Amino acid sequence: MLPNGFIFLQRDWLSSNSLLLKDEDSSYMFDSGYVTHAELLGQLVLNELGDRHLDVLINTHLHSDHCGGNAFLQSIYKDLDIWVPETQFAVVNAWDEVALSFQLTGQLCPRFQASGFVCSGMSLSIHGLTWMVYPSKGHDHDSLIYFQPDHGILISADALWDNGFSVVFPEFLGGKGFEDVSNTYDLIENLNPKIVVPGHGAMFTDVKKALSVSRERLEYFHKFPSSHATYAAKVLIKFKLMELHHCATDIFFQWCLESLLLKSIHLQFFDSLSFPNWITELITSLETKNVLNVRSGVIYNHNL
Repeated sequence: MLPNGFIFLQRDWLSSNSLLLKDEDSSYMFDSGYVTHAELLGQLVLNELGDRHLDVLINTHLHSDHCGGNAFLQSIYKDLDIWVPETQFAVVNAWDEVALSFQLTGQLCPRFQASGFVCSGMSLSIHGLTWMVYPSKGHDHDSLIYFQPDHGILISADALWDNGFSVVFPEFLGGKGFEDVSNTYDLIENLNPKIVVPGHGAMFTDVKKALSVSRERLEYFHKFPSSHATYAAKVLIKFKLMELHHCATDIFFQWCLESLLLKSIHLQFFDSLSFPNWITELITSLETKNVLNVRSGVIYNHNL
């Protein structure tokens, strides 16, 4: 499906996918997954490159599941260049964990150093092919997507998945994101890609179907924002449990109570219910759906 020299590294829902581009002279990679999978990613890259060097790592955006492996890769490839969205270049190198959202989400990301940046409207030449850079506001206002017109390949990050919907975080952070998501869908439709390399899940070619499913979900969440808020809260809880695999129930519950983003979502949408009771309802709902299990004082992740 992809041209020679394009290696798609499909991960899971804790770590983002990566796309490795290599030729005889250099290698580039998009995104690096979550920190707990960093060594696994390093082995995957080593299997593909052997004793060759990884030259450039490009982050579509700086959520922890897309850049958590940066520091590890930078430790084993000493001259690795890391390029981030221009809007976040300064906060990365100042390592402002508030601005980078890691403190807000309670997720992990070891510090790394960015050597360059990319901004919308740029074009990158990689191995003789041009990649056009576009904004993809909505899920994250700093996120970028990359389109290679000769082969019709779109690196969509979390702007579009085959069968799913990424949380629209700006809706909880003092802004509005649903309209931006819609605009990003229009942009992708106009690009008319032949192949989409998403941030999570398998590659796909039926872009029309993916857009239709996503627009339907977006319309529902726009009409019922509290449903989107519940969805976002469950995603945060599930993500943390995927990271931990299992945890004493009281310790995990305490993490939930200390989560700044869960507190913010509760305050904005569910303050008629006490915060602890709301967390209990979320965990019970996830258990009912077999997303997690609680047994003998321990909460376990359940891989669907």
